Amino acid sequence: MSTVDSEKSHLPTPKQDVSVTIGSVDIDSRAERTLVWKFDLRLLPVLAIMYLFNSLDKSNLGNAKTAGLTETLSLKGNQYNLILSIFFIPYVLTAPFLGLLGKKYGPNIVLPCMMLAFGLCTILVVAVFNFSGLLAIRWFLGMAESAFFPLVIYYQTTFYRRGELARRLAIFYAAQTIASAFSGLLAFGIFRIKTGPLASWRYLFLIEGAGTILFALFALWYLPRSASEASFLTPEEKQLAYLRLQIDSSSVVNEKLDIRDAFKVFKHPTSWVILGIQICLGVPLQAVQLFLPVIIQRLGYSTVKTNLFTVAPNISGAVVLLILAFSSDWTRWRFPFIALGFLFTFVGFIIYATIDVQHDLHVAYFASFLMTWLVHFPPIRDSWKLTRLFRGTSAPSVLLDAWYNNNTADEGRRVVLTSIAVPLANLMGVVSSNIFRTQDAPTYLPALITTASFGGVGIVLTLCLGLWMMADNRKRDRLQGVHLKARDIPTEYLKDGPACDSFRWFY
Repeated sequence: MSTVDSEKSHLPTPKQDVSVTIGSVDIDSRAERTLVWKFDLRLLPVLAIMYLFNSLDKSNLGNAKTAGLTETLSLKGNQYNLILSIFFIPYVLTAPFLGLLGKKYGPNIVLPCMMLAFGLCTILVVAVFNFSGLLAIRWFLGMAESAFFPLVIYYQTTFYRRGELARRLAIFYAAQTIASAFSGLLAFGIFRIKTGPLASWRYLFLIEGAGTILFALFALWYLPRSASEASFLTPEEKQLAYLRLQIDSSSVVNEKLDIRDAFKVFKHPTSWVILGIQICLGVPLQAVQLFLPVIIQRLGYSTVKTNLFTVAPNISGAVVLLILAFSSDWTRWRFPFIALGFLFTFVGFIIYATIDVQHDLHVAYFASFLMTWLVHFPPIRDSWKLTRLFRGTSAPSVLLDAWYNNNTADEGRRVVLTSIAVPLANLMGVVSSNIFRTQDAPTYLPALITTASFGGVGIVLTLCLGLWMMADNRKRDRLQGVHLKARDIPTEYLKDGPACDSFRWFY
């Protein structure tokens, strides 16, 4: 008997019987690679396109504003900013409930239905003629889009093992980031429409909304419910898909939703630390989206060159995201790479706060590269014309999502934590948008210091949590007289999470 098998003999009997004995099953690595490749081809392109439509429908208001939306609707004062901000309230409040619906009925059903809803909201803008009408639509748009991002994350955990998740999320993010350049090109082409009964900006909402609805119908037909229920797999591949997740993802694969049990995820203090890290991530994340355009604009080039100068930071962000995510999966370490991502942005803000931007433009531009290595979430506020150009990629957000999902074997608890954590980071846009005050221009020193402070606290919390997980694993090994890592414990034994004696942290 091998050392690992000997150690596993100390583990308790799983509460739910499965068709095979997990500990004695040898998985054919070649068959597994073929299976994962099928999942990659089936899921990632479709999810990336769905997320592209999600971003288009969320941020197209900024494009429409440049084409006369505010004049057509006679918006006055801060009404435009109010229309943007109203999105936050239902976006945060509705996400946990839609996340639970996604778990109950399947993300393959709920995600396309959400897509149908926000596609319909987008089309309805065509019929809006005043402030109140657009405000109401933005409210329902926030509801419809609230759990989209968390459900995509949860959906991927039902197909991939823990050591495969980060790079799949990174590929999904990076592909969407590159594809988002399409939004500007689409708006440019549509705004050249000068004939017809509608204003050119209304055609933008009509075309994007119609495209969203059509692709949602396709996704509703195309997406499988879960790995072990995918119709495009053979019976042998379905069994392999089930075993993979039972070994290294879920305590009970395709478990029925128990709402009361799902919220028990917050009984453990680590969940609250994760939310604290999300807050520390959200402030610099949203601040970069608001502030980066100012950096580029202050380089003093023409509008065309300014747009060109936004390309390099975004591409570098995508590359860094992929490097860190692949490295994290390869090493099966999470917290050091999350802390490193925080550090990049922390240093970027410190550099920008301590230099004379007017005389050190190249250094300021370099700092913008460091800042974009944190940002990913789609912008909620579109206050500045160039904000939408800075949808960088987020190594910390990708790896943080992977980290807490890797340590939550119960599927219901996993979707609850994700549905609260992701919107919480977006909610920090309220903080970021209020610390960049016009009276602090052009240096914005108080905002830079505040944002850097959140990044610094994020580094400390990440390192403390990761080191605590390492210490707790060593403590459990010492008490049980074994030496185990997270990969040695089949997740079928981990229904109760850290309360299980056999639990080991995936750090």
